Amino acid sequence: MASYQVDQRGGVYDDLRAGAIASTIANIHRDRKARSEPFGCFDMTPWSEHHAAANDAEPVLLDDPEEQAKLIERVMFPRRE
Repeated sequence: MASYQVDQRGGVYDDLRAGAIASTIANIHRDRKARSEPFGCFDMTPWSEHHAAANDAEPVLLDDPEEQAKLIERVMFPRRE
């Protein structure tokens, strides 16, 4: 806490360090066919201001409840081929 008062570094830098570690591990186990672009630090910290614009996206709402349920299932549980 005293260190933060001196150099104003803290939570954001801690999140970036944790994101660097998590993205390294994710890139080691990444399926290059499914995701050709490597993960970055901000991909692992969704609460950062980097993701604020993504939170403004409009939801996808379908008229048919069955199709909506199928869409949710496909997004949450993609089948690998």
